[in-house]
Amino acid sequence: MAAEMQNSDLHRLELFEEMESQFDKKNINYFEKLLTHSDNVVRTRAVCILAEIAGESAVEPISRVLKDDGNDLVRHEAAFSLGQLGFSSGIEPLAKAVKNDKSFFVRHEAAVALGVIGSEDARGTLKDALENDKSEEVRDSAVVALANLDYIKAVNRKNDFTRLTGG
Repeated sequence: MAAEMQNSDLHRLELFEEMESQFDKKNINYFEKLLTHSDNVVRTRAVCILAEIAGESAVEPISRVLKDDGNDLVRHEAAFSLGQLGFSSGIEPLAKAVKNDKSFFVRHEAAVALGVIGSEDARGTLKDALENDKSEEVRDSAVVALANLDYIKAVNRKNDFTRLTGG
C-alpha cells in the first residue's frame, strides 16, 4: 500500500512538472482536458490555472466543473475561480450553485463569488440564500456578499477594493 501511495505521489509530481511547463506556454487546451482528470488534486489545480491563463473563455469550462464535478473541493475551487475572474457570464452558474449544490461548502463559496463579481443581477439569489438556506455558513456568506453589493451601489463603482472585499 505504501509503495502504491508513493507511486501515485510520484506520478502526481511528474504531472505537476508538465503542468508547470504547459502553464508557461499558456496552453489553454491542455488545462481544459485536465478538468476531467481522475485525480481531484489535478482538477483543482487545473481550474485555478485555467482561470489565470484563459480569461473569460475559462468561464464556460469552469462552470461545467462547478455543475458536474463529483468532488466538493473541486466545485468549491471552481466557484472561487469564477468569482476571481469577475465576469458577468459567471453569475448564472454561480447562482445555480448557490440554489442547488448539495454541499454547503460549495454554496458558501458560490455566494461569496457572487459578491466578488459585484453585480446587482445576483441580489435576488443572495437574498434568497440569506432567507432560506439551511446552512449558517451560506447565510453568513450571503450577508457579506450583499454588503458588497450595497457598497458598490452606494458609491457607484467597482474596483480592486470591492473585488477583494466582496466575500
